[in-house]
Amino acid sequence: MPLVFGRSILGFAAADTGVTWTADLSSASYDSKSFLFTSQDTLPMGLAFNNNGTKMYMLGGFSDTVYQYSLSTAFDVSTASYDSVSFSVSSQDSNSFNITFNNNGTKMYMVGATGDSVYQYSLSTSFDMSTASYDSVSFSVASQDITPYDVAFGSSGTKMYIVGFNNDSLYQYSLSTAYDLSTASYDSVSFSVATQETQPTDFAISSDGTEIYVVGLANDTVYKYTLSTAWDLSTASYASVSFSVASQENVPRSVTFNSSGSKMYIVGSQNNSVYQYSTVAAPAWTNPNLATASYDSVSASVSTQASNAHSLVFKPDGTTLYLLDDGNNAVYEYDLSTSWDLSTLSYSSSSLSVSSQETSPSQMYFKPDGTKIYIVGFNANSVFQYGLSTAWDLSTASYDSVSFSVSSQTTAANGLAFKPDGTKFFVCDFTGVAGKVYQYSLSTAWDLSTASYVSNSGNLTQEGVAAEIIFNPDGTKLWLGGPIQDKVFQYSLSTAWDITTISYDSVSFSVSSQENNLRGFNFKTDGSKLYAVGWTNDTIYQYST
Repeated sequence: MPLVFGRSILGFAAADTGVTWTADLSSASYDSKSFLFTSQDTLPMGLAFNNNGTKMYMLGGFSDTVYQYSLSTAFDVSTASYDSVSFSVSSQDSNSFNITFNNNGTKMYMVGATGDSVYQYSLSTSFDMSTASYDSVSFSVASQDITPYDVAFGSSGTKMYIVGFNNDSLYQYSLSTAYDLSTASYDSVSFSVATQETQPTDFAISSDGTEIYVVGLANDTVYKYTLSTAWDLSTASYASVSFSVASQENVPRSVTFNSSGSKMYIVGSQNNSVYQYSTVAAPAWTNPNLATASYDSVSASVSTQASNAHSLVFKPDGTTLYLLDDGNNAVYEYDLSTSWDLSTLSYSSSSLSVSSQETSPSQMYFKPDGTKIYIVGFNANSVFQYGLSTAWDLSTASYDSVSFSVSSQTTAANGLAFKPDGTKFFVCDFTGVAGKVYQYSLSTAWDLSTASYVSNSGNLTQEGVAAEIIFNPDGTKLWLGGPIQDKVFQYSLSTAWDITTISYDSVSFSVSSQENNLRGFNFKTDGSKLYAVGWTNDTIYQYST
């Protein structure tokens, strides 16, 4: 049941919350929070919240009944308790799938597959299921799909959307009177999601109508789509962004978000639970100004774990740091009690050995959702792929038995970066071959078994031994650093993500006052901080940009 935020989903309306949201699936992670519904129904199908997140509603598929819960902490499902309040919809449909509310909780809508219809209800007290009654109003969608699985409304209540399990498509309708099903008509507009999901069960729409999130049974994954014209399905396209929920639930029935888009919820009938995720949107990126960068006089030693610190990556929210060590051929995980502040760094006692694949690992890259790690090194001259069964939890990592050799291009592979959608990656050469960077394509995103070599560029002559490369989010800037100059150099790409169009910006920043054997660096997700590490001190240093 998606709750389309805006004025329908979950009943969140722009007028009610003042919040416009979209969700960042690329940064999503499981909160390790859930709530079990089996005391009420062993086939949970739909989920909804009231506007402030203090009430939760579950539609049970076995009983065809809506159950009401209270949350002592808003939008935190681990604090839920049953209100002993329920409302049966079985008289309307014996195969009920999902529910949603209007913007103020005085109307509820249920979609069912026995009658292939949407049904309308009134609540005399907002969001109080004990006051619900059927309006004797329904709308058939059988001409579009005979197994409708979910319903949602546009921000003003004059648009309605259905997802069909039979035809793997979304359908768009107009209502001449807002939220009144008796005035609905089909717009003859639909959008197929079959390329990503052949058994869609639910969807949610961002509050501004520019993004749709679809989940289904075929892949146990949430897929993101964008609409170039808000609320117009005819302008929808796949955003090449997805997030797997299979580690928690492999029969997902429903997806929805909180009122800010920072939390996502999945309901499934494998475990009869609702699971909570964080979808923290990355802060707006501003390209670092290396010309005015300065040392923060903040550092953190990692020498207890690492003897040749080589590469560092942060979790997008800055609460976890990962360090690749060439000395022990391992990745180490650290916690930061204050996000992005190295002075609060502590070792989490979690690590991943990569020695069975690479005995000279040089750089690493995390998939943006934290479910994959990629390692490159100059012994095997290959990129190796690892999976994490729990996102960002290094203790759950294991080798995928997937790799890709770059030995035809370089005999000293170093530096590794991916395009955020996983369709391109880049490796640089550690042999002093004019700072050369090699570009590869993946026909299936994030799957190294589908990689192929594309081209290279040798214009990065400022650092003869390229150790690390970092791109900005849109692929128009690249930064390179290494142990000869102990500097970070800045470059521009006239065509985003095309390494053959690169040129030097004549801008650099030296870290030699702190580290004279620079091996790795990275930026905060908004570009305002730089972090550098090297072999001399096995210490991470923090800078402002």
